[in-house]
Amino acid sequence: MAVALAVIFAGVLHATWNAIAKGAADRWASFALIGLGQSAVVVPLLAVVDPPAAAAWPWLLASLAVHLVYMGLLIASYGLGDFGQVYPLARGSAPLIVALVAATALDERPTWAQTAGITAICGGLAVLAFTGRTTNTPRPAAPAPPAAHAGADPSPGSASGGAAGGAAGWRAVGAALLTGASIATYTLLDGVGVRAAEGALPYAVWEFGIEGPLTVAAVLALRGPGTLARLDRRQWAAGLTGGVIAMTAYGIVLWAQTRGALAAVAALRETGVISGAIIGAVFFSERLGPRRVAAACVVAAGVLLLTAH
Repeated sequence: MAVALAVIFAGVLHATWNAIAKGAADRWASFALIGLGQSAVVVPLLAVVDPPAAAAWPWLLASLAVHLVYMGLLIASYGLGDFGQVYPLARGSAPLIVALVAATALDERPTWAQTAGITAICGGLAVLAFTGRTTNTPRPAAPAPPAAHAGADPSPGSASGGAAGGAAGWRAVGAALLTGASIATYTLLDGVGVRAAEGALPYAVWEFGIEGPLTVAAVLALRGPGTLARLDRRQWAAGLTGGVIAMTAYGIVLWAQTRGALAAVAALRETGVISGAIIGAVFFSERLGPRRVAAACVVAAGVLLLTAH
């Protein structure tokens, strides 16, 4: 029970740092700050925490590469769609992808409960996909979320600017599903890697210790060295806080993966889609509506059914 509650809490934390990234005026800079926040906490620990076992390194390095792809896909998704639509699509599709891969490639036949979970997730995700913005009618300006600040998002077609609709809406759905595929990939890689590491702490410290600086370097290489210089104190505080929250959330998941089944941990984590739908309504003034609420709850119920044996 303690593991389950910890993972559910990690899901809430994950939705929170994603809201910080979504609310940032420059999401690339926000991810660089998130990387800096991770680095500030973890890089000093590299001097006192031994590296993970050699068997874990191929998995850890592969996961780092997928995390960078995930970062780019997530930024693209938030530039195209509502938080309350994109976040549940990305998070809810990840355990579904894992289950389908296991059933088709690994010949793991799902139980009746898991089949019901797959059906529920498919239905919930379909509703979320069709309840995004479908017109170009501007909506009232959203109040600034805790991590947001004044300024225009440089991403084209930003949903926060009220221009997502039609083809852009379908691009948001596609980007969110690709994000879900990347989540499924790094979750499986880390699940195997952390078990091979002979301890969650060495794996987590070295993964975050490399990922943080690598994220900063990637953003600066893509956007230029002045990316962070243009930010004010509030932006720095929000981004660094997001980094600590992100690291805490995934650290809990890595620990849980040493205590329970990978599928169960991955599924429980995605109950955060409910938090994502609520955050989208409260902080981004997105239309929540009964269909989107019901769909997020159905997706959460479906991922829980995937853990049934």
